Amino acid sequence: MDNINIISDSLGYRHNSVKAVLDLLADGSTVPFIARYRKEQTGSLDEVAIAKIRDTHTQILELSKRRNVIIASLSERDLYKSNLKNSINNASSLKELEDLYLPYRLKRRTRATIAKENGLQPLADSIFNSADISLLKNADEQSILGARDIIAEKISENTQLRKKLRELYATQAILVSKVVKKKTECAIKYKDYFEWSENASKVPSHRFLAILRGESEGFLKVQIRPAQIDALRLMQHYIIKSKHKNHPLIYSQIKQSIEDAYKRLLAPSMETELRSVLKENADEDAIKVFTDNLRELLMAPPLGQKAILAIDPGFRTGCKVVCLNPQGKLLYNTVIYPQAPKSVKNSEQILVDLVDKYMIEAIAIGNGTASRETESFVRQCNFKRKPIIVQVNESGASIYSASDIARAEFPNDDITVRGAVSIGRRLADPLAELVKLDPKSIGVGQYQHDVDQHKLKKGLDDTVVSCVNAIGVELNTASAYLLSYVSGLGMQLAQNIVDYRNENGAFTSKAQLKKVKRLGPKAFEQSAGFLRIHNAKNPLDSSGVHPERYPLIEQICKDYQTNIADLMQDATLRSSINLSKYITNDVGLPTLKDIIVELSKPGRDPRQKFELFSFATDINTVDDLKKGMRLPGIVTNVTNFGAFVDVGVHQDGLVHISQLADKFVKDPSAIVKVGQKVKVWVCDIDKKRARIALSLRSEYQCD
Repeated sequence: MDNINIISDSLGYRHNSVKAVLDLLADGSTVPFIARYRKEQTGSLDEVAIAKIRDTHTQILELSKRRNVIIASLSERDLYKSNLKNSINNASSLKELEDLYLPYRLKRRTRATIAKENGLQPLADSIFNSADISLLKNADEQSILGARDIIAEKISENTQLRKKLRELYATQAILVSKVVKKKTECAIKYKDYFEWSENASKVPSHRFLAILRGESEGFLKVQIRPAQIDALRLMQHYIIKSKHKNHPLIYSQIKQSIEDAYKRLLAPSMETELRSVLKENADEDAIKVFTDNLRELLMAPPLGQKAILAIDPGFRTGCKVVCLNPQGKLLYNTVIYPQAPKSVKNSEQILVDLVDKYMIEAIAIGNGTASRETESFVRQCNFKRKPIIVQVNESGASIYSASDIARAEFPNDDITVRGAVSIGRRLADPLAELVKLDPKSIGVGQYQHDVDQHKLKKGLDDTVVSCVNAIGVELNTASAYLLSYVSGLGMQLAQNIVDYRNENGAFTSKAQLKKVKRLGPKAFEQSAGFLRIHNAKNPLDSSGVHPERYPLIEQICKDYQTNIADLMQDATLRSSINLSKYITNDVGLPTLKDIIVELSKPGRDPRQKFELFSFATDINTVDDLKKGMRLPGIVTNVTNFGAFVDVGVHQDGLVHISQLADKFVKDPSAIVKVGQKVKVWVCDIDKKRARIALSLRSEYQCD
């Protein structure tokens, strides 16, 4: 079966759709481009489906690569025979392939190989095959031990037995966690797992990752195995034959070999395999949590192009203040000391003057140290013009401020200025600023440092690319870093675009992109549809319509005796177009419908409208909290076990999954999203463990 059929059968997508996706990917097309502009070829598959096809194809190629290595190794030793050949060629997974190869793998020196070197293979064969009882009767104890080593290794390499034992582990293994003796006090954060056991197949991903972390830090001892009696019973059923039972001496040796094979060889191997499977599944869950949260954060509503005064709060070192113009350009920076014993009055006058001078429309305050105190101070300032006041999540701002990107943007300003600028820009456009950060520093994950880092990076990169291209990027104002995520570009072409813009002025048409250094036809094809030019000469350049379809729209305008501008403004005219008339081999109804939708809202930002939010004014620290309070909050992180909510006390509270709704839910992300504004009940405050328990139930019903 070829790769296309394998993918089609495993994922349930049409053969032609899979083939089209693989052909487009091989030709250099990106996932966003294929999903948006090649619907006729793929059968309108979305980004998720296209990414699954891509990833499944990669797995198949990896399996094929490993198969070829194994075949080469066997062929060199003249072991690639008919039965083995068929099994290896038909193996559908790496585990199956490795099991088949295991007996033929070039081994390091084992107890079995030493026994074979000592000439004990005939004795082992006679025992296992019940052939010559006299050999066993005449053998000394040391020889019998060596023969059992050979038999144990033979048993451990039995492909079918490994498969059955693997199934037992997958369904019946128990995860047991215990605290390491003498480390009880320093392992207190893992207290829940000091004496813990549950079926491994049912352990939630977050708990499994937490237990593994405790083990890696040396606080917990962890074992994942089924009951030994069940494993040995399965092996005896599979290995022991009636011919063995006919000879008590042989029967005894076979049973001892089975027990040795399990304890010394199979149990550690099966546990390692199961750990790998459970870890892989837990990683997938954790990465999905992270990517889902990141998507919500990147797609958070932007305030838009406003004059912003941003404040990075602080007590001892004061508050760094910056003023930004509507395009995010730094105009001015200073430091104020609004907290006693410093000059509060002078700080107020500075802010009032800055708001007036730079026509400030919004004040962004970082939500770190001193944020609530600073917000209270700002709200009581007597501004002539009243700007909106917003607390902004500053996670990762300090990392950005010390980064190469920040230094390149603000070479003459220190890290405190850069951090404040980042806070202000996050309010104006979260995505444009957050793409400059390593997503892992944003703080919306679940055990992100414990999962497979390669898979995590891939998942996060896919999410960033998806969000950037879903929104579209303004060609004349975007930073090189934002442009680098546009389909078909990358950092070098993005920088070339910025360099061209700096040398030649603003782009007036998308066609000018072809003049950018090294931006060839393929890069133009992949990127042009996702770029926008505000107030372009051609109105279509401000939309998501791909330039390859401009002639089609011009033909429609000609047929209906209108122009592009009028077509965009006249809904009645658009609805009167007979789309079937314009269907060709390249353009089908899905693309035509997309074009009409885009013409109705050219370049419109798909993100929701910005809504103002404020914390409770009289709640500033944990000491202000009391059980039974109902407070406004913002969801900062969603995990498999619940959601974390900021209620304005410098410490997020946890809404456990059991408290997310009046009825129990399995998936927290179905109830809340990162950035969502909520009303929560305060259930418990544990200052010693630095924990706040919250509830989203309709009434105060804390367990």
